[in-house]
Amino acid sequence: MMSGPLKHGCEDYWTWNRQDRSREVQIYGRGSSLSCLAYFHPNWSSGTAAVRGTRVLNNGRYYWELELSRRIFGTSMMFGVATKHARLHADAFVNLIGEDENGWGLSHKGFVFHAGKWAYYTKPFQENVATTVGILFDGIAGTLTFYKDGVCLGVAFKDLHKVRENLYPIVSSTAAKTQMTLTLMRRDFVNLQDRCRAVIVSQLNKQSDLDGLVMEPGQPLPLTIKKYLAEAMFRTAEPTKKYYVLDF
Repeated sequence: MMSGPLKHGCEDYWTWNRQDRSREVQIYGRGSSLSCLAYFHPNWSSGTAAVRGTRVLNNGRYYWELELSRRIFGTSMMFGVATKHARLHADAFVNLIGEDENGWGLSHKGFVFHAGKWAYYTKPFQENVATTVGILFDGIAGTLTFYKDGVCLGVAFKDLHKVRENLYPIVSSTAAKTQMTLTLMRRDFVNLQDRCRAVIVSQLNKQSDLDGLVMEPGQPLPLTIKKYLAEAMFRTAEPTKKYYVLDF
């Protein structure tokens, strides 16, 4: 049993979106179907690049961790959430996530950004030291909380439950040859049915295991139940379906 946020939830499955990224971000898979590693500015950097995740966050509770390589430097490496309207590329070194009302982000320099405003949040990350960043999105309470190497840094943004646009995980970097890898994804259960599905799926490893499930000898599972289990077992689709007022 894991400790920390959503320890009583279940594993979540989403990836960086290959169709929703800057031209300066390369996506690499781990395993046969995942796209968990985002690699920024593979040659050199003359701007800021970002990529969104495939997970729709609204109305749920989600936690994910990003493993940052030792190359932590530059104007701004950022992590947070954003709508589809947040831009993913700038031909300048900027704090991209939170430059307008479409993003809420934390920079490795220790500042949080939203709607073009910024505020001090935590100590700057130590440069060139591998770091794990945790992000807890609570769509019920409307908060976004960051963790650094397992230590909670406190609520950074509030009122995200009031956002009507779909919200997605997002990361950005100005620094050349930097990378961020999704290493842990968790989500809270929606209801008891969802919790029961997670228990069943935890015992299945491949399609043949799912095909082999029967209600009783000679009676296969109804197609609707099989599809419902497959949604949680295979990592192919998005789910169905803060705003912190900075003081200056």
